Amino acid sequence: MSGGSSTTDFGPGLAYPFTGIEAGAVAGLGPLTVGKVRDIVDLGDTLALIATDRISAFDYVLGTVPYRGQVLNELAAWWFEQIADLVPSHVVSVPDANVTIGKKCDTLPVEVVVRGRLSGSTSTALWTQYDAGARTIYGLDFPDGMQKNDPLPEAIITPTTKAEQGGHDEPITELEIVERGVVDAELWDQTRTVALAIFERGQQIAAEAGLVLVDTKYEFGLDADGVLTIIDEVHTPDSSRYWRASTVEERRAAGDEPENLDKEYVRLAYVRDGYDKVSKPWPLPEQLALEAAGVYQETYAALTGRAFVPAGYPAAERVTAALFASHG
Repeated sequence: MSGGSSTTDFGPGLAYPFTGIEAGAVAGLGPLTVGKVRDIVDLGDTLALIATDRISAFDYVLGTVPYRGQVLNELAAWWFEQIADLVPSHVVSVPDANVTIGKKCDTLPVEVVVRGRLSGSTSTALWTQYDAGARTIYGLDFPDGMQKNDPLPEAIITPTTKAEQGGHDEPITELEIVERGVVDAELWDQTRTVALAIFERGQQIAAEAGLVLVDTKYEFGLDADGVLTIIDEVHTPDSSRYWRASTVEERRAAGDEPENLDKEYVRLAYVRDGYDKVSKPWPLPEQLALEAAGVYQETYAALTGRAFVPAGYPAAERVTAALFASHG
């Protein structure tokens, strides 16, 4: 399955996608940190979060997906507006298609993963653990006889610890978060309440767009005034999993996977082609990168109700110019 196609005819090797900026290019602004898929410039009181086209899965950077960074950055900005009445966000401004200026926050040391289905393919996913025989997962009890992708009676939170650079996120229960003092009880109660409300809003909006919001991860922090704030990104095809709603039950009845409109599309393609989820994966094939670009753009268009309009490539010059124009 492929969604829409990239509007640029990328040649061999996908030469155009945005791989990031050089430290020297922003030396006058602040230090540059290069993550797996995002470049971050420290601007003092704020951070410039630069979404590149790099895509990671299985804890490795696989390659680049055309316009991935722009889709994620613009879609996250759109979602932050949709949930503004539920929780403040870190967003200060969006000076470029690939850039968000965000407030610095004291990040909570857990990723808040919310799930509505017994699904997933990673080591921390519900289905992976259930299929291996576990019936108590993240401190929650599950009955025998459930099938992959079954809906849960209600949305649940399955937190993970935030890994250090190069490490792996590890499952943790809500009880352990409080008992270990990772987050105090009052703040965790506020966080879980907000997370479930955001997920419910996300499910409603996704349903109106003909999609199923399957699960997602949120990151939260405390701003300078100690206010709980949602940071990073929200309900993007990288941080969330979406299915095409119209074909879910038909495909489930046939024993097929739902049509994934998110990064899971890439993960499942690797597994179908024999990847063992343990060794270092092979580089992202060009055809799969182009298919993923179509999937990401289709999700963007369905949710926002507007066609995706690509910004210019090469992107590095555009991004650095925007940074200096807004903070130089």
